[in-house]
Amino acid sequence: MKFLHFELQSGQHRTVIVTLNKQANVKVMDDFNFESYKSGDGHKFYGGYATKSPFKVVLPSPGLWHVVIDLGGIPGSVRASVRLT
Repeated sequence: MKFLHFELQSGQHRTVIVTLNKQANVKVMDDFNFESYKSGDGHKFYGGYATKSPFKVVLPSPGLWHVVIDLGGIPGSVRASVRLT
């Protein structure tokens, strides 16, 4: 499985802003769900399928967050940048 991965340390109610060069899945997860994602197991996340860029996700709590960007199994590649506001 190919994906882009970014780690963010954040306070509560910060916003993740993801800039993409094409449509892609944007998933923001905690450690537990990121490990499940990597194993191919069920996982919960914030975000979804981004059809417009930039794509924004508000973090629900402080801590370490994983931002994963993938094409959902479709061939190709995506470029992305991630920042907090």
